[in-house]
Amino acid sequence: MEQSLINTETKIIHPKILYYGTPVILLTTLNEDETVNISPISSSWALGDYIIMGLGVGGKAFENLKRHPECVINIPGPNLWKNVELLASFTGKNPVPENKKRIGFTYNNQKFEACKLTPINSNSVKPTRIQECPIQIEAKINEIRVPDYCEELAIVETYAVHVHAHKNILSKENHIDPEKWSPLIYNFRHYFGLGDQLGKTFRA
Repeated sequence: MEQSLINTETKIIHPKILYYGTPVILLTTLNEDETVNISPISSSWALGDYIIMGLGVGGKAFENLKRHPECVINIPGPNLWKNVELLASFTGKNPVPENKKRIGFTYNNQKFEACKLTPINSNSVKPTRIQECPIQIEAKINEIRVPDYCEELAIVETYAVHVHAHKNILSKENHIDPEKWSPLIYNFRHYFGLGDQLGKTFRA
């Protein structure tokens, strides 16, 4: 479509949530009894070997990371969206926080069973990886910060210590092939995969 034919008129809006298209993460953290909690999240970005995540301070993942500063950042592909959604209404917090109870959350500490996914031991951290996720990043926590301007959310800075990838998405030993790998995208509370390749950067 010609650029001149695209309507570029704008309007100020107030969306309920700004998940404007980010990869889904299944974050595994260690519970008090050394079982593993799985938290679906969609606020993260990477800077070199550092992955920064946004977490709610009232959630089980935040509580676990404050006590045991290790995790696995499991990145599912689009084919796992139904497994992710099986976790959506559960929390590992007991009792269920009032703000979550009001919108239908219930307590469940058997997350692997709930989402029908498989735990697999990690190399360097205690929380287990999720076998079905094509990318699994063992990470340690560098810093957790709750900003003054929003005390309901935490900024969690992690450092990747091991990156595991399914062999079928690799082009070379240390290269993930973007034509073989597609993350599950959370786009304004809807699940998507990537579309067709449009091009590539000069550094590809």
